[in-house]
Amino acid sequence: MDGGGEAPDHYFTERPRSRSARRTLRFLYRGEVLSFEVDRGIFAASGLDPGTALLVEAMAPGPSEAILDLGCGWGAVGVAAAKAAPRGRVVLVDVNRRATGLAKGNLARNGIAGAEVRVGSLYGPVAGERFDLIVSNPPYRAGRPTILALLEGAPDHLRPGGRLLIVGKGSQGILFYQHWLEDRWERVEVLGRGGGYRVVQAVGPPTSRQA
Repeated sequence: MDGGGEAPDHYFTERPRSRSARRTLRFLYRGEVLSFEVDRGIFAASGLDPGTALLVEAMAPGPSEAILDLGCGWGAVGVAAAKAAPRGRVVLVDVNRRATGLAKGNLARNGIAGAEVRVGSLYGPVAGERFDLIVSNPPYRAGRPTILALLEGAPDHLRPGGRLLIVGKGSQGILFYQHWLEDRWERVEVLGRGGGYRVVQAVGPPTSRQA
């Protein structure tokens, strides 16, 4: 949350009120320096947060996979996913219009053509579509009902054998969500840990409808 001295914004807000103050940041991914423009009023406005960095390193998409970056922010995960899946398809979704505007620009900055950005809440912008991989650093400040809606909706948007990856830390309730997934999915494992964060992967939800 970054209010810049004004009324603070919630990064799950559609139209942030905080004054724009854009800046450029870069990080290294698979030997390539990726460049991004970020701004106030969105998640991780000051730089790549440790949870997202851990998620980016752990996701390991296949080169031809269809990937959904849910809650994309300024596009760190989606851009990295598109670089790792050059023959695939990536859709980035966020409710925050300032974030999606930046994400679109950041796809272009990094020379990515096989990806698109859509505005909306959770799975609304991808109704009826399925993916091999859903990746999310969930909007924990939006509250538990929102996070559970994200988890509950995943099976309807995964292809057979598809994966859901989320990242979080103890104070955000990641252990609760990990146990919730373990009660409902065929296989749940921790792919990465660091700085109090963990990346949780769920595969093969028994309630998923086969495409």
